[in-house]
Amino acid sequence: MGPDVPLLNEYKQEFFWKRFPQTVLGGPRFKLGYCAPPYVYVNQVVLFLTPWLLGGIGTLLCQLQLLEELHAAMLSGLLMLGAAVGVQALALYAARRNGMVERLGVPNILADEEEVEFTHCVGPETVRFIAPGKRFGLNVVLHTVLAGALCGLGTWYVLLGRLTALYGSVGVALVVFVLSWVTLCTAEYSLIVNTATETATFQAQDTYEITPLTRPLYILTFIAVDLADRFTGPVPELQLTSQVLHVVFLVLPLLWALGMLSPLDALLLWGMEQALVFGLGGSPMSSNLRLLGMFAMSVCVTVCTFFIPSTLGVVLFSMAMGFLLSLDLSQFGTYCGGGSRGACGDSGWRRGASPAPPSWFGWRLGCSELLLYLGLLLGAMTEAGLLHHFLSPSQNFARGSQDAVSYLLITLFIVCWALREIQGAYVFGGVFLNPLYPRGMANVRVFKQRSRACRVITVKLYMHLITLFYFAVSPFAMVAFLALDGSVQQLHTASLSVGFTRAFRVVWQSSEDALLQMVVVVSVRLAAGDTRLPGWDSLGTGVQLLLVGLLSDRLLQFLSKLKFALAVLVTSWTEKKQRRQSAGTLLVLNASLCPLLLSVVVLSAMLSAPLLPLFTLPIFLVGFPRPQRSWPGPVGTACPCPDSIYYQQMSGSLACALRSAFARGSLGALTPGSHFLGRFQDRMVWIIILERGYGYCTVNIKGLELQETSCHTVEARRVDEVFEGAFERPERLGLNQGINLHWGNALTPCAALPVRVYSDARNVLSGIIDSHDNLRKLQDDFLKALVWLLLRNCSSQLGQSTVTQPAEAIMVESNISSLKFRRDSSSLTSFGDWSDEDDLFGPQPARRTVALVSMEAQLGHTVLQTGPSLPGSVEMDSLFENMALSALQPLQPLGLGLGLPAVDKGRNPEVPPTKSSGTLAHENFSCPHRELFSLPLGWRTAPLLPFRLQQLRPLFPEEWFRFTLGRLALAVQDEASEDVAKALKEDGGLRDLHAQVALSCLISLGAESAFTSPSYVYRVYSGDVPWTEGLKWLSENKELYQLALKAFRYSFKLLFDQASLGPMESLDELFSTLEEYERDWYIGLVAEKGWQDSVLQEKPFLFSLGHDLTMGTYTGRVLSLQEQLVQVGHLNGEGVRGQWANLSWELLYATNDDEERYSIQAHPIMLRNLTVQAADPPLGYPIYSSVPLHLPCF
Repeated sequence: MGPDVPLLNEYKQEFFWKRFPQTVLGGPRFKLGYCAPPYVYVNQVVLFLTPWLLGGIGTLLCQLQLLEELHAAMLSGLLMLGAAVGVQALALYAARRNGMVERLGVPNILADEEEVEFTHCVGPETVRFIAPGKRFGLNVVLHTVLAGALCGLGTWYVLLGRLTALYGSVGVALVVFVLSWVTLCTAEYSLIVNTATETATFQAQDTYEITPLTRPLYILTFIAVDLADRFTGPVPELQLTSQVLHVVFLVLPLLWALGMLSPLDALLLWGMEQALVFGLGGSPMSSNLRLLGMFAMSVCVTVCTFFIPSTLGVVLFSMAMGFLLSLDLSQFGTYCGGGSRGACGDSGWRRGASPAPPSWFGWRLGCSELLLYLGLLLGAMTEAGLLHHFLSPSQNFARGSQDAVSYLLITLFIVCWALREIQGAYVFGGVFLNPLYPRGMANVRVFKQRSRACRVITVKLYMHLITLFYFAVSPFAMVAFLALDGSVQQLHTASLSVGFTRAFRVVWQSSEDALLQMVVVVSVRLAAGDTRLPGWDSLGTGVQLLLVGLLSDRLLQFLSKLKFALAVLVTSWTEKKQRRQSAGTLLVLNASLCPLLLSVVVLSAMLSAPLLPLFTLPIFLVGFPRPQRSWPGPVGTACPCPDSIYYQQMSGSLACALRSAFARGSLGALTPGSHFLGRFQDRMVWIIILERGYGYCTVNIKGLELQETSCHTVEARRVDEVFEGAFERPERLGLNQGINLHWGNALTPCAALPVRVYSDARNVLSGIIDSHDNLRKLQDDFLKALVWLLLRNCSSQLGQSTVTQPAEAIMVESNISSLKFRRDSSSLTSFGDWSDEDDLFGPQPARRTVALVSMEAQLGHTVLQTGPSLPGSVEMDSLFENMALSALQPLQPLGLGLGLPAVDKGRNPEVPPTKSSGTLAHENFSCPHRELFSLPLGWRTAPLLPFRLQQLRPLFPEEWFRFTLGRLALAVQDEASEDVAKALKEDGGLRDLHAQVALSCLISLGAESAFTSPSYVYRVYSGDVPWTEGLKWLSENKELYQLALKAFRYSFKLLFDQASLGPMESLDELFSTLEEYERDWYIGLVAEKGWQDSVLQEKPFLFSLGHDLTMGTYTGRVLSLQEQLVQVGHLNGEGVRGQWANLSWELLYATNDDEERYSIQAHPIMLRNLTVQAADPPLGYPIYSSVPLHLPCF
């Protein structure tokens, strides 16, 4: 698509320009898109101005001094309450009328779907159009009462006397009065008449009608400040705030229209998150429930701290609770509920259908972890208590000790920063390549060798050092600094209690951030020396740390947002595919309004709100503040597809690799809200840091689609280039090669992680599957594979059974089975039961089927009978009177319904005795251990003519049968009995039995004369076998059918391997290959459930045959599980949040769901298409998303 693709299509443009005025005015619909009677517009104008008219009555009476201010406000409120009751009554009446009376008429299919036929100015359809009413009765009462209160308080808020006293000018007061009532009218209309669709939309659906409350509650906040100024006396700061808010009150409709003010649910979550992080020392949480619970516990701890009288008790309590709240409390809950180590820590993994977490230290809460946490807690409490008790903060020696700890903190910060910096691919903010990082890695082995060499050159015990510094030395040093601080003595003030409670918490919650904050505070003190800084020193150390943490976070946000804004600005011109006709104009406007642009960036950073590029163009707005996760729904929502299993399989191994990278600092500073992108072959992994605590980090792993679109391919190619520039450069770099040429890209490479993942290889099978020699060879390989599977199936069933049935039981079971077979025989074998319905020749005795006769013959019974036969039938003796019986003897054990019945020797002189080894009479099995490899009776009843099997008898691989039987017989027997194996190999009856079943399967699959074409091979491989004479019989024997299908797939894999690697040189090699297929391979189709199960079970290899309909070629796909390098890079988190904010606005408000819209087109710098994919559904479409995974960072 070109750069000038419409931002909104024509239909959406018309829809947007109808919706936006409604949002600005609070709900009135003056632009309908069709002709409506004038009274529709008049009614809306009257309802819009009603609050102003009712409030004007109170204002006028107050100005005439007929009523006091409070009484005037109450009068206006009561009048508005009555008007609201009237509107709700009309809405309820109209709803009931519409439910009772249904208009009958011919629908106009050409009419607009929103068009309404108005009949009267107060008709039900008119009322329903103007005031749709509420869905819940509770909301009817609540909104009505709130409308009256809002009008009364609003009248009091904008009384002319009050405004004149604030600004000292009647003219200014009049302007503020008029514009303020516009704001009040928009809020009242949205609350009581018709709710406007807000541009600031957080939830996809407003289920509980919260949106109407948004505007009134913002107005009540402004009124609350004004009331505080009225009743608290003359406070200059409060009066100034009231004056400013009265001016801001005038532009509230504009702020609502621009979507800068959060809806109530987002505002509540954002407020709790900001208070928890910066006021209470916590971390953003991975779910709303965890956020609410952690916020409540943290507030309780702060309140308790305020009421503890002893400073020593405050220090010990704050330190202990800060440590406990910084741990992963969900593990404690699971541990207490499960009661065992095996039940701990993996509930989240199982809910997400992810592999179970490993049993290494830290992954699950067990005795060793509990002992570690208990030891750290007791050690820290002992240190804090002793230092605070024996080195009183008021003593000079204590000040000297604190100075020594200060220098230790500075040293620790420098060492930790250096150790972490040298572990990444880039240093100094991603500007320069790290010369110590290994490059040119072709595979995992080379990577590990060079990484090992790198660590020997730099710091061999690096991981132990950084773990020691971050998780032991730094927290204990910071605890010592706080325990020795003099401001601890002044804890019984609210600000200092909050500050020190937060300080002791953040030491454990985020040691890196706490160390930076303390270093800044210490540096200010050391730079000031003995000079006192009144405004700074009076705050106390706790509040100082709080302010430094807030300012550092906002500064980092400002830099990230500024980089994102510059990337959008510059690439709108430099990237030709992004250069629209308006690009030059927008650049000039942004350059001329540079102070305004910087103000927008600063404001968004101050509010911790996303910087929203409208339609991803250089038109920047401040998005409404929202939680760090950006989405309201639970983590783990995805749009699953068959490819999701590959991400599900690798999530466990990737989590282990991330744990190691987190521990050694390869991915940089871990802050909640950070985004990482991983790349391997055609897979894209999106990693989000949700939560951070002491010794753990909570992440969400998302998998993006594998079927790459054109936009996806463009961005994936750029991602590969960025990673190649970081990891595949030569070892010796020049000055110009040591600079990151992709610094402006949203992606900054960090590290390459070894992960156990499936490597995907695809091959076109032209020349293999269409070769006649290979197709002929396929028949032989199929019989060998089937024989191997039949014998192995017998041996495996024997291994599962501890008791072998005696021969008598087998004979009885055979008799019963023969009777059942008589009832259930197929149409091809039941013609012996046929009789003429008219019974022309008199009653005939019951005649057994030929198949039943053959079955009884196998059991050694006398089966020849005398008596009349069925009219028109041919006797068996006459049917084969010209054929030598010796030729049929090998077929007699096949039991296929047409074989000559066997008789006991000497019982019937008409049938001469035979000495054929193929006879399956019970006494003709030469080996007494024949039951070990005997086949079920149902497998011997194929409805096939004997001479067809006789013709194919030479195809049976007797040598391979004896070889396989010998190998498996030795493996089955507990005692090393070579005689048993030899006897089984010489048993002709057993050999003929397996030959019968194998050849019957060959005929049933239509391969008696070799496989004729690639399409036929593909159909059989896929299980779509064309109709053959024995297919019904084979499909009814499900286990045999599955064995035959597996054998065919094994034979095709043999064909594929021999065409690639050469023919098998010996039977032993073939046997080993089939064993390897059974043990390490899954050979089937990608769409089968077995394929997905094998991937999740991490089968070492998978093979499938595919057909490309567009190219007309057949392809082979091989997945091999091996340790591969997954390249991981850090994304600009503010860029991601900004694009997601635009996505939310564009889809939820503008409803711009066009798949070819501009904001979803490929952008190689911003990675726009990948970012949209990674958003939570329903706006994004990741094919896999894990539940929050708690990774240890030790």
